[in-house]
Amino acid sequence: MSTLRATPATADRLLIVYNADAGLVAALFDAVHKVASPATYPCSLCGVTYGAVAMKPAWRAYLRRLPLRVVFFHRPDFRAAYPDLAAAPLPLIARDDGDAVTVLLHAAALARLATVDALIAALDARLAL
Repeated sequence: MSTLRATPATADRLLIVYNADAGLVAALFDAVHKVASPATYPCSLCGVTYGAVAMKPAWRAYLRRLPLRVVFFHRPDFRAAYPDLAAAPLPLIARDDGDAVTVLLHAAALARLATVDALIAALDARLAL
């Protein structure tokens, strides 16, 4: 799990959950898989928001502008932190307001988004920004 601090900080958290494992070996495997066979890569969110190895600048800038604390999870970390959502198809983007977790964009919706701009527009609509 890693955190990207947005300004201003609030109690609300935006959860960015990747359908991928953490670690260097997993990252290398994912990078090769995205290039060699993007159609079979299991994390549509990773495919849209990352290049071969780094987060796309437009996505990073967007997340920094949000009035929410942004927290990133890989599959096992999310399932450990949110066991009630362990069966949810991944990837997903959710909002945790401290009382409840609301899925904003589920796996099927994310799979239909082909660009960072489309993802930003969909997330803005769900966040009512």
